[in-house]
Amino acid sequence: MEARLDLFSNPLAGKLFKHFNAAGRVITDSPLPAATQELVKIRASQINGCAACTDMHTKDADAAGESATRLHMVAVWREAKVFTEAERAALELTEQGTRIADAAGGVTDEAWENAAKHYDEDQLAALIALIALINAYNRVNVIVQQPAGDYVPGMYG
Repeated sequence: MEARLDLFSNPLAGKLFKHFNAAGRVITDSPLPAATQELVKIRASQINGCAACTDMHTKDADAAGESATRLHMVAVWREAKVFTEAERAALELTEQGTRIADAAGGVTDEAWENAAKHYDEDQLAALIALIALINAYNRVNVIVQQPAGDYVPGMYG
């Protein structure tokens, strides 16, 4: 399988992703817990059907020491006992933020208030930015049909 457009060799895409990646570094360096960041990226990628990002972030989480059980349970987090209340709040915000078009009211007050119970303002800012950024990456990869399966943790920097 080949991508419709080679994002890695296209000069314009290279300029764009330089900025995406810079935003990603700000989020990575934020006080939002690293494990939560990976769970958010995985869940949004699953919802959006982004194989490339699902491949990347499950492997990155595994390499960072995340348990196989938790990685396998992300898609069914509501019924899984392996996530903290804070992680559950982040996953709910991720789902609602990813599925904005599916809900007339967007993100509910309840989901926001629950997240705000567990995260301070800097963490919330990082969480919102992360949800927006992973959704942007997902959409680009889905549109170009970026193939997945050969990602190795650390291969992009």
